[in-house]
Amino acid sequence: MLSFPYPESISKEELKELPLMTFTGRIHIIDNMKDAKSAAYHLSKHEVLGFDTEKKPTFQKGAYHPTALVQLATDEEAYLFRITHNTIAQPLLELLESEEIKKVGVGIRDDIQELQMVQNFRPGAFMELIDITKSLGIINAGVRNLAGIFLQKRVSKNQQTSNWENPQLTKAQQLYASADAWIPQEIYKLLDQKGYLYP
Repeated sequence: MLSFPYPESISKEELKELPLMTFTGRIHIIDNMKDAKSAAYHLSKHEVLGFDTEKKPTFQKGAYHPTALVQLATDEEAYLFRITHNTIAQPLLELLESEEIKKVGVGIRDDIQELQMVQNFRPGAFMELIDITKSLGIINAGVRNLAGIFLQKRVSKNQQTSNWENPQLTKAQQLYASADAWIPQEIYKLLDQKGYLYP
């Protein structure tokens, strides 16, 4: 039986003491079919991808905004697919439906539901990181807490409620969106390398 060196939870005070984590890899903004095909080609060469989505926040009762961004990340690169005109580019759909490529994220059930409201598809090989960490005895959930527990880093959530439908994403938005997809696959790979995924 492997010993498990990670705490089951982390407090807000402990999180505040950790160094800030920033995505330092290459960021690709995907907003046309040519780039979508190229991105899908590169992403399809990986067995595990980090996954997340973003949407414009709703501040009024009854208002609704569809998913505006789908993020897929590798160790060193993040691909930010902009969802426009209520359609998902076919190359991205093929990645989302692939049973050969694991997509690891946090809170993915809601993300998938929202994406299916844009365009119906059959999700393939999605993995909920919270389910994995709960099976290991971790009480805290959420990207911020899990990054603190496993990576000993603090994640900024300053851009969470920014406008993801902006014509141009700011650098801060790009870094935030990239990190939110990159961190889950980093934690998944860490657990895999240390032999905690398959006790």
